[in-house]
Amino acid sequence: MAMAAARRALLSHLRVPVLARPAAAAGSVPAARLLSSATEEGSKGSFLDKGEVADRIVSVVKNFQKVEPSKVSTVADAHRTADSDLGVLGLCSVTPNAHFQKDLGLDSLDTVEIVMAFEEEFGFEIPDNEAEKIDSIKTAVDFVASHPQAK
Repeated sequence: MAMAAARRALLSHLRVPVLARPAAAAGSVPAARLLSSATEEGSKGSFLDKGEVADRIVSVVKNFQKVEPSKVSTVADAHRTADSDLGVLGLCSVTPNAHFQKDLGLDSLDTVEIVMAFEEEFGFEIPDNEAEKIDSIKTAVDFVASHPQAK
């Protein structure tokens, strides 16, 4: 009982009286609204454009030293090949739908290295559990474009 009385006495001295809040002044904005609008504005525009991400990822893959040069041909190269005496159209394997192992011939270690190159390109760390899921250009684009820290 003595403890409860001491507690009440202590709390009565520590309490800060709350005055009735006057009606909102003209032009004032509630703090909750300020916080929510600041958060919304901070999150808007923080994601990169998916097209830009795709272009940058394709560029990283094309410049990756373990991708065979024959798989890095451009559309202009393909047209030149079609116009040549060979008559064979050279197809570009580095496309937005290219799979790292199936289409580009990269092994699992190469895939880890290319994911690290994506981390360097976009300025953020990809967690190991997410990096394991990135096995194609499309999955890389989807992940990076949906990540708020990508630059």
